[in-house]
Order: sequence, then C-alpha cells, then structure tokens
Amino acid sequence: MRHTLLLLILFFSGLDVEVLNPPPKSKHTFIVIAHRGDHVIYPENSLEAYREAIKNEADYIEIDLRTTKDSQLVSMHDSKVDRMANAKGALSSFTLAELKQLKLKAKDSTRTYRIPTFAEILKLAKGKINIYLDFKDADPAAAYKMICQYHMEKQVLVYINSEAQLTGWRKAGPEMPLMLSLPDSVKTVAGMQQFTQKYHPDLLDGDYSQYTRNMLLHAALTGYPVWPDIQSATEDANWDKAIDKGLKGLQTDHPAMLVKYLKGKGLR
Repeated sequence: MRHTLLLLILFFSGLDVEVLNPPPKSKHTFIVIAHRGDHVIYPENSLEAYREAIKNEADYIEIDLRTTKDSQLVSMHDSKVDRMANAKGALSSFTLAELKQLKLKAKDSTRTYRIPTFAEILKLAKGKINIYLDFKDADPAAAYKMICQYHMEKQVLVYINSEAQLTGWRKAGPEMPLMLSLPDSVKTVAGMQQFTQKYHPDLLDGDYSQYTRNMLLHAALTGYPVWPDIQSATEDANWDKAIDKGLKGLQTDHPAMLVKYLKGKGLR
C-alpha cells in the first residue's frame, strides 16, 4: 500500500517521464546479463564463454572493448594481457596478428582459447543474444561503424565509463542506448534524480544493494531500466533480496544458475 501511494503521488505531481533510447528487446521480463560471458567453465571474454551464455539462455553477454596497436577492436577486461594470456604487456602494444597468437589461460589445458575480435562477437551474437558493451578503450565512431556493418544496432547497449565516452557516443550513435552507473554515494530518490537530470542516461547500473524500492519505483515511473551488478562467488545468497526490492535485471557471474533460479520462481 505504501509503495502504491508513492506511485500515485509521483504520478499526480506531474513528474516528467524521460524519453529515452530503449534497450534491445528481449523475450524475458527479467534480464540476465552474463558478466564477461559464462566464465565459470570457459575463459572470460572468450567466444566459448559467450556461446555458453547463449546456450544457458542469458539475455545479454557483457563484453569489454579495447583497441590494438593497429586500431583493431577486441574484447578483454584488463588493459594488460598478463592475467589472461601467456604474455605480458599492455594490450594496446600488440597488433591484432600478435594478439591472435596468444593463448588465453584456462582450466581446460587440452583446448586453445583466443582473444576474440569485436567482429567475431557481433557475428556470434547476431539474432541469438544481445550485447552489453562495456566501453573500456576504443573510438565510439569506429565501434558504431562496426555495429552498423553487422546490422546490430538493435542488439547492443553501451556501458559508459567517462564523460568523454558519453559525449562521443551521443555524437557517433545518437540512437544507441547508453548505460551509466549510479555513484556509490547515491542511495536516495533525490540523488538519483539529480544524477539522471545531469547526464541523461538511457539505463542505470550500479550495485544492486544501493537501490531502494522507492528508487526503483521512481526509475520505473521516469522510464529508466535498472540492471545493476550482483556478481560474486556467493551472489546467489542475495538474489531474493534483489527481487524483493523490485529489480528486473541483474549482471551475474553465474547466468546458468540465475536462469534456473528465476525459472523456479516463475520469473522466466
């Protein structure tokens, strides 16, 4: 009753509803985002991890985009290859040909895994799964050109890491849905409203724990999908809390487990 009353108050107060670029369509009402692919079995940000996420019915694969020495777009989370591959150094100091010779570290030593290009990921995902593009270090115009080349404009949202990226993407692809994280300090409706009025994102991220039910009601009323991070080794202990708050999407390290859990709750 308390939340219904708040909704009515907001509605009759004349609160402006934002006109936003909508996120890619999904057949599910609760969105599951596979963080760096389904990397419980396969190396993160590998084509195999992305295929596993598709098989396990995730709605999005989260990929990290970076640029090689010869201006090619590839997916790796870290700015250096040290943690994930059999080499050392900044990813940007390698050409694409050099990166393609590297092997990704994996639990399964009998198979060889490679660093994927953005083009390979787009081809893999087309018509199968949406892409959550964590825009680490690349040129928005170059990335958008490739998205258009593969006719994937309706299957990609872009996670923004800086004001420069926000400006670049609004110029390069003005109809692309852009996601921003709420600062950790924002934990109220007023704080969230100040943030969205300043930056005008199309979707909101952050940590699931910082959102209250009232914040989520306000976000829904003003047109902001909220799909925050919950990923951790023990995240399943917090899934009930996230759903009880009213969240309709989560970025997870365990997409197969989360999908199974949601099916058990009748939310999938």
